[in-house]
Amino acid sequence: MPAYTQQLTFFREWIKHPLQMASVLPSGQPLARMMISAMPDQSECVIELGGGTGVITEALLDHGVSPAQLLVLEMNETMHGILRDRFPHAHVLCADARHVNELAQRTGVLAPAGADAILSSLGLLTMPPSLQRDILAAAFAVLRPGGVFVQYTYGWRSPLDERVRKDLQLRCERVGMVWRNAPPAQVYAYSRDDR
Repeated sequence: MPAYTQQLTFFREWIKHPLQMASVLPSGQPLARMMISAMPDQSECVIELGGGTGVITEALLDHGVSPAQLLVLEMNETMHGILRDRFPHAHVLCADARHVNELAQRTGVLAPAGADAILSSLGLLTMPPSLQRDILAAAFAVLRPGGVFVQYTYGWRSPLDERVRKDLQLRCERVGMVWRNAPPAQVYAYSRDDR
C-alpha cells in the first residue's frame, strides 16, 4: 500500500473517529525502527497493539518476526480490514487491547514463557488512568520475564500515568526521540521492576 494511500486512509478514519485514533497520520518507518530497537534481542513472539495501516507490522516482519508468532490487534474495523488484507499470514484481530491476554492465549501465538515484546501505537496519553491500568495489566500478564512494552507518544513525557506505573511496579526507560516522524515522537520502554 503506497504511503500516500495509508496517510489518506488514516486521516479519513481520524475524521470519523477522532477519539479512537491516536494520530492524524500513520507512523513512519524511522519510528517503527526505533520501536523495534527497544525489543529484547532475538525477540520471536511479538504483539502489536493498534496496528493502524501496518507500518510497524511490516517493519516487524522485515525484522524477522514470523507471521505465525505475530499478533496484531486493531479496534478500528476499516484499519483491521486493511491489516488482514496486507498480512494474511499474521494473526490480525479486530479487538480491544484490554483483552490481549485472552486473545494471545486463544490464537496460540504465545511461546510457553510468554511474549517477548508488545509494541503499542495506542493513544495512552489521552486515556484515563483506569484504562491505562487495564491495558498495561493485561499486557504484562502476557509478557515473559524480561519482556518489554514499547510505546510511542507525541507528548514531551512518558504517556503512562505515574500512579499506574508505580501501581504496576514498572520501570520506564526513554528510548529516544524520532524527529523524522510527522509529528516527531518519543519512544518509551516499560518493563517489570524486579528490584
